[in-house]
Amino acid sequence: MIMRKVRNQPRTTREDLVNDLKAAGTVVTKKIIGNTLRREALKSCSTRKVGTLLKKAHNHAHLKFANEHLNDSEDNWVKVLWSDETKMQLFGINSTRRVWRRRNAAYDPKNTIPTVKHGGGNIMLWGCFSAKCTGQLHRIKRTMDGAMYRPILGENLFPSARALKMGRGWVFQHDNDPKHTAKSTKEWLKKKHIKVLEWPSQSPDLNPIENLWRELKVRVAKRQGRNLNDLENCKEEWDKIPPEMCANLVANYKKRLTSVITNKGFATKY
Repeated sequence: MIMRKVRNQPRTTREDLVNDLKAAGTVVTKKIIGNTLRREALKSCSTRKVGTLLKKAHNHAHLKFANEHLNDSEDNWVKVLWSDETKMQLFGINSTRRVWRRRNAAYDPKNTIPTVKHGGGNIMLWGCFSAKCTGQLHRIKRTMDGAMYRPILGENLFPSARALKMGRGWVFQHDNDPKHTAKSTKEWLKKKHIKVLEWPSQSPDLNPIENLWRELKVRVAKRQGRNLNDLENCKEEWDKIPPEMCANLVANYKKRLTSVITNKGFATKY
């Protein structure tokens, strides 16, 4: 009964199991339940936070992208200028839940929890990078729409491409956020002769810049900022991210695609 319950509902607590067994006429302690689960190679672990809840169509799109690009050469990814926006929190909320799982099952959908956006002191950023280094980082000072997005690209995209020596034939990557896919934005990119990488929706696992955002947030958190002005120093930390980290993220992109295929389009460790 213990194993059946935990397999179906990994977030079940030991107290839940004690009560269920008591209702069934069996009295056991939490310690006995814990020992029983450990003998079955299960341990209590915090749930891994992943992106927004995915629909089947998203999973299929992730798989399609991964399969189509699995055999692309590293040179293809070196030509990509990766971009994204992120929220930099002054004080994050660390909500931890635990699940019973086996060692290699951290990213089974039943053992993860979707992240949700929340309020608090924060600033919004747009940034980009390539295999060579980080590009420009831009502070977004109000809610961004398509009309605001285009000037941000105008101010930062080409200067980044030149600084990173992208050369001819470079490709721009951004996700399918409505402001990115707006007709006026597409027309602007076409007018500027910028080639855009076709991208599946809801796919942060496929974008290596997510790893750089995490690195940036860890670096900024170490500064122990006390107000929003302190977050402005994130530009210094962004520029300090070593080029080797950027190079490794791109060099190992095939492993990222393989992981998406292995997990059938669901969240991965990336």
